[in-house]
Amino acid sequence: MPPEPVRNENRVLVIACGALVRELRAVAVAANLGHVDFRYLPAKLHNRPDKIVPGIIAALDTAGGGYSRVLIGYGDCGTGGALDAAIDQLRAERGLQIDRLPGNHCYEFFSGTQAFAELHEEELGTLFLTDYLTRNFDLLIWRGMGLADHPELLPLYFGNYRRLVLLSQSTDSETVSDLVRLGREAATRLGLTFQHRPTGLDPFSHAVTSTQVELSSAEAS
Repeated sequence: MPPEPVRNENRVLVIACGALVRELRAVAVAANLGHVDFRYLPAKLHNRPDKIVPGIIAALDTAGGGYSRVLIGYGDCGTGGALDAAIDQLRAERGLQIDRLPGNHCYEFFSGTQAFAELHEEELGTLFLTDYLTRNFDLLIWRGMGLADHPELLPLYFGNYRRLVLLSQSTDSETVSDLVRLGREAATRLGLTFQHRPTGLDPFSHAVTSTQVELSSAEAS
């Protein structure tokens, strides 16, 4: 175990998925979170959930200095409860005030829990894309999951899906128009119907600032 760092009671550490960089920066600026330090893990771990917990622990060990609070910018994200178990262990072994964002996936804290549940109730076979995943569909999904070289895998991966829902965080009309175009193209490539649900950043901002870490109320350094 690394040596216990000297605590800085005024600072908060956020360790998050690299897919959330834009959104977390926007929240930090809007909420004046100058006392918060951010570290990001590669977004490609979206396809390797077994590497999320080791990556978070490594980032925590190398963060340098002490933090009064830590926020993990992930949902469960396919770890099968391993992330929550690791957080419980870190609380017990290191005495950290540490929490993660609520929900199983980033889609839930982008849309809000109630809206996410309603979308699932409408159609269980729904594939969700955020702004980031839509922009990087080819890299993270089409090529990242091997579909570019092995299109025969498409029914195996997505045979149980019926629709693709784009949850868009951007409010810029030109950007949204481009995202919708990319989302439609992605749905067509996967053989799915397409829907667009604008979410903005309000649900995400609420998820960040209302966790037990309480980023918005921590004292600025």
